[in-house]
Amino acid sequence: MIVILTALQTKFQTLSAALDERSLRLCAAADAKMFGYGGISFVAQASGLSRTTLHAGLADWTGSAKESDPGRIRRPGAGRKPIQEKDATLLADLDRLLDPVTRGDPMSPLRWTCKSTPKLATELRAQGHAVSQATVWRLLDQLDYSMQSNRKTREGGQHPDRNAQFEFINQSAKDFLERGLPVISVDTKKKELVGTFKNGGREWEKKGQPEEVNLHDFPDKKLGKVNPYGVYDVGRNEGWMSVGLTHDTAEFAVESIRRWWLRMGQRVYAQAKELLIMADGGGSNGSRVRLWKVVLGKLAKELRMTLHVRHFPPGTSKWNKIEHRMFCHVTENWRGRPLTDYLTIVELISHTSTSKGLSIQAEIDPAMYETGKEVSDEELSQTMLSVIEAHQPSSEKGKMVEIYRVAQIPSNFPIFVFYCNLPKAIDESYSRFLENKLREKFDFSGVPMQIYFRKK
Repeated sequence: MIVILTALQTKFQTLSAALDERSLRLCAAADAKMFGYGGISFVAQASGLSRTTLHAGLADWTGSAKESDPGRIRRPGAGRKPIQEKDATLLADLDRLLDPVTRGDPMSPLRWTCKSTPKLATELRAQGHAVSQATVWRLLDQLDYSMQSNRKTREGGQHPDRNAQFEFINQSAKDFLERGLPVISVDTKKKELVGTFKNGGREWEKKGQPEEVNLHDFPDKKLGKVNPYGVYDVGRNEGWMSVGLTHDTAEFAVESIRRWWLRMGQRVYAQAKELLIMADGGGSNGSRVRLWKVVLGKLAKELRMTLHVRHFPPGTSKWNKIEHRMFCHVTENWRGRPLTDYLTIVELISHTSTSKGLSIQAEIDPAMYETGKEVSDEELSQTMLSVIEAHQPSSEKGKMVEIYRVAQIPSNFPIFVFYCNLPKAIDESYSRFLENKLREKFDFSGVPMQIYFRKK
């Protein structure tokens, strides 16, 4: 259509200099008739003539127009003048309403309201301009305005070490893959309604026979929503999805990783003793979620593996490989199909594939996961202070070392701070003792850990 439009534009540019008004109108009307439905709009765009002129040409061409002198031709420069020529300040006032900030007018009447054509026309009429909504549309096009939505481009403030973070994550993945060790990308896909609800996208159906779904999107009390949690094997282009029926918690996330390992991972990485996990900075597997670290430590102990976690910086989840290598293909596969039941969801996920060899396994996780579970500072302090009371650190020059409180610092791996009166007096052996007790009490086996002593 672009080629045809360009050809028509060239044609009418040539004819406009050779034909009179009536002949040009008849020529354009004949082209509009040839194109059929939508032809008037298409030819109007190509010729620069108005739709009204084309309708008049069609009436003249078919003989339905009122009788007039066929030799009567409008003289050059005659006819109704454009409104912007009769009203010299109209375009400037319209431009000022559209962009009041850059025009230095923060108190513009339309600064805090939707700038629709009816409201623009109303405000212009209040300023003394005789315009209609249709006229505003035409003037907006002349000012090079168009209807546009917001575009996500701004990422906010960036940490000075942001690039170094990405290089570290990529290098870690490269090192693991070169050593033949598993590298997985994990994340939770958005929650999905289960039932006969509208699903975005379109599917091939018989004409006039679309699949009927509910008018509303109120969740079914029996079916509710599902939480698909994905595990993507970067090295093998294979995926796993656990379809949870309750809450998206850290326990659910770790259980999904566990299921992937038992169902798929250990089959091909039988000798592996290390696993690299790449995850978003937030959500159930976020860097600040203490329960994620505790449950992941239990998994490391169970599998007898060292688990390495690399969290992406905030606001950079799109760089997580699972998003554009697995989730997008799952969404494409079930587009336009209502997710009527759990079996349908599992089958649609399992049959997702790509030309590059992506394969996915899926399974329902019927377990009940509670929300709000965490390792609190109070629990941490009570547990560790009782251990410290039973095994006091050595004194310094006759002065007793007293530890008052223990806290965990949010990070990618467990970091604990012990607040005391003489931090420099605590030797390395006692620090190792506390580390071993922390691992024992909170199942931090296989997880790197750091301990600091600060003066209170």
